[in-house]
Amino acid sequence: MNYILFDSDVRNALLPFTYTRPVADIRVGILTIREKWENQLGLTTTTITEEYLEEKYPMVEMEQNILINASYIPTKKLVKKVKKLSENEAIFKGDNVIAFYTTDTQEEVDFSSYKQIEFEEEILQIKNTWDIFSLNEKAIQLDFELLTEDRTSQEIPKDVHVINKKNIFIEEGAAVLYSSLNASEGPIYIGKDAQVLEGSLIRGPFAMCENAVVKMGAKIYGATTLGPFCKVAGELNNSVLFGYTNKGHEGFLGNSVLGEWCNIGADTNNSNLKNNYAEVKIWSYETERFAKTGLQFCGLIMGDHSKCGINTMFNTGTVVGVSANIYGSGFPRNFIPSFSWGGASGFTTYQLPKVFEVAEVVLKRRSLAFEEQDKKILEKVFELSSQYRKE
Repeated sequence: MNYILFDSDVRNALLPFTYTRPVADIRVGILTIREKWENQLGLTTTTITEEYLEEKYPMVEMEQNILINASYIPTKKLVKKVKKLSENEAIFKGDNVIAFYTTDTQEEVDFSSYKQIEFEEEILQIKNTWDIFSLNEKAIQLDFELLTEDRTSQEIPKDVHVINKKNIFIEEGAAVLYSSLNASEGPIYIGKDAQVLEGSLIRGPFAMCENAVVKMGAKIYGATTLGPFCKVAGELNNSVLFGYTNKGHEGFLGNSVLGEWCNIGADTNNSNLKNNYAEVKIWSYETERFAKTGLQFCGLIMGDHSKCGINTMFNTGTVVGVSANIYGSGFPRNFIPSFSWGGASGFTTYQLPKVFEVAEVVLKRRSLAFEEQDKKILEKVFELSSQYRKE
């Protein structure tokens, strides 16, 4: 069977992250949503997404296909039902379709002619940017069970202070030095070749993916995820870093989500709680106004390739787009459009030639090439986001 993950109607609510990736490639828990599905299906998947992303994330259609709503996080029971789908059958959760069967000759899908199977079990759905950190505890638990089932952890070094050892898993090549791992409130997963340096204090739920680094003396509270090759220091709480992103110095990051290739300057802090303890509202690309989150704690949402200078201060519920460069004293506004350059005193446009120059240097440091298809994606995002900038 051929499985295709589609973006669904939540895509705009997940901007700025879906400017540069399909919904399926959002990381929540330990794995991306695509990696979760592929792990449980035992097969690779392709994607239905925006046209400008198709070169990097192509769709492969075969004679028989099952299309899966990528905003849903798979469980064993759901995957079992998906695998059993046959012609003219679809799985729903309330009014929302989770998965359905289709063929390459089918010109349109009319669910009124389908047998609609209701999925009655609890299931996680990523519908808003803040769901990524607010559902991260449950997502880490699901991924931890999936990745560690019937496997044995590497031995925890004797000089590491451990609480609830059975809830800690260390992959091959990882190193944990003179640190504290407290898994009493959730699992701790240390990925392949990852490093936890001396004096770090970590409370689960916590996950760090391959080659991630926790620098000396870091203080990390759950539920926090460090994607591949991330480096962090200082204090973190309930935050998700997608991958190749650095918060390498002191400062606080809480109830936040950072995309890929971001860099947080030394002593940068974000507020995650309003002074009056009121519900946090953040910018919504879907409605183009500030939306209620239903949360008292909500910090920084930052798209791919964005960076900030030392001592940057982010207000509660700040949304930063793709490839923004923020610096200077004072609090910048709490919606910073993509390709903005500046700070509290004002912004100009971060022009594409300079964006490409920086991206090429940053990726080269990881022995990666800044590909032509990545340039085309950023060019399109520059165009799409121009309405939010004062050109």
